[in-house]
Amino acid sequence: MLRTMFRTLNQPALWAITLSAAGILMVTMGARQSLGLFLSPINTSTGLGVASISLAMAVGQFTWGAVQPLAGAAADRYGPGRVLLAGLLLLTLGSALTPFMSTTWGLIVSLGLFSAIGSGAGSFSVLIGASSQRLPLEARGAASGVINAGGSFGQFVFAPILQTLIQLLGWMGAMWSLAVMTLAALPLVRVLSKPGEHLPKHVSSDAGLWQSVQEALADRSYQFLNLGFFTCGFHIAFLVTHLPGEVDLCGLPSSVASWSLAIIGLFNIFGSLYAGSCVAHYRSKYVLFWMYASRALMVALYLVAPKTDLTFYLFAAGLGFTWLATVPPTAAIVGKLFGVRYLGTLFGISLLSHQIGGFLGAYLGGIALTRFGDYTWMWYADIALAAAAALVNLPIREAALPNAA
Repeated sequence: MLRTMFRTLNQPALWAITLSAAGILMVTMGARQSLGLFLSPINTSTGLGVASISLAMAVGQFTWGAVQPLAGAAADRYGPGRVLLAGLLLLTLGSALTPFMSTTWGLIVSLGLFSAIGSGAGSFSVLIGASSQRLPLEARGAASGVINAGGSFGQFVFAPILQTLIQLLGWMGAMWSLAVMTLAALPLVRVLSKPGEHLPKHVSSDAGLWQSVQEALADRSYQFLNLGFFTCGFHIAFLVTHLPGEVDLCGLPSSVASWSLAIIGLFNIFGSLYAGSCVAHYRSKYVLFWMYASRALMVALYLVAPKTDLTFYLFAAGLGFTWLATVPPTAAIVGKLFGVRYLGTLFGISLLSHQIGGFLGAYLGGIALTRFGDYTWMWYADIALAAAAALVNLPIREAALPNAA
């Protein structure tokens, strides 16, 4: 199945577009998905409290989602080059300013706004939208899987590197190092700035954009899709923000948390590639059903398992396979329902729903720890939401592919 998928990317130009987008996502997602490693060191340094720092990170989760449709619309209207450039520079600025912030409001500005806006502008809605407009139809599923795998590879690489830098340089030095690493993605922007051969040749208009948005928001399948994606955001934000705290509650060293996050990223590389291939062979709503259902099962198994290093690593591997692998089938459904002309905008709205869930996952995790002393109720909520997300995808209106399920 994967061999068939890669055959669709059969030209150097197609690989250049795909790998450039994957490289940018590697940096922006690697930086964003590793921020939970900084929660405890920032708390120790500033004394602000876990709930206050979680609020700043939760604002960042919401902001990252809120900027997606705006960045997607700007890229659809004016091209992705400027949007990606501005995003990378803002992410660099936010990371560089964070060590100077000693208040909750300061962290909200640096992490919750600057870093989140920057990483959001260099993320899925712009990158998948831009690549889809520059690739033929038969290559889009494979490309979305490879691009998504780039984000997962970023988490695999950045988590252990940043944990090591925190230990060697302190959290401030690690954050400044992150700012420098972000600049490495700037040369890749040029490839995605070139005009798209597969972009419809008519001149776009704001009227056409907003009409497409209104039609999408009124579509029940789109509503169901976004409800499921809300749960994905809740689940991911809760874990990237509070998994280090869960590891600490279990009396295990911080290295277990960083390696667990890295394992999630590693296994999602394979999960993303597999999801990209499944999009070409099965209806995406069924792919999403099984992904969300598996998450509910894995969290339930984690709760009854002994809390050892091996348990966390196996849990991370299982979750990692579906972690961000929901992105290719979700984007595929949006493209099937509404086409690719405004895919950046419409998928951006889906990501906003994802990050409303992300805000609640990050913030309520901090509240739960402060009030109850552990994350038990958050795990129960995660199971319930994952099961609901699996079911809500089934009524989505999606035509079967030729010779597909």
